[in-house]
Amino acid sequence: MKISTRGRYALRLMIDLAENNTGIPVSLKDVARRQEISDKYLEQIISVLNKAGYVRSVRGAQGGYLLRRRPEEYTVGMILRLTEGSLAPVSCVEGDEIICDKQNACVTAIVWKKINDAVADVVDGITLQDLVDWQNTKNGQYVI
Repeated sequence: MKISTRGRYALRLMIDLAENNTGIPVSLKDVARRQEISDKYLEQIISVLNKAGYVRSVRGAQGGYLLRRRPEEYTVGMILRLTEGSLAPVSCVEGDEIICDKQNACVTAIVWKKINDAVADVVDGITLQDLVDWQNTKNGQYVI
């Protein structure tokens, strides 16, 4: 599994919105400048996030985007699955059960399931708020 720029940039965009979550809409141009990402590419990503109800757009001169929920209500897994689709290493383990014609004879399915479960545990256990907190710690800004 390899996360594309779409997934990575979606995560950076959501972190930026969370860091600037003051109730005032955040301009996509400002996010693009801070994150050093093309605003045209961010427009494509924000459209997906908006349609999914993760962000809300505010029109007008002072418009921009706001998170619809609190940062602790989003997980990395939610954002990556929305932008990347399945995070499973192989298609036979995409759901809760192994789906394969050779399931009874295929021992590698156990490996793929373990990898899938491990990835899910990580991405579903980290919230957007965790990332913001880690970013603040990395930048020397401790939040109490």
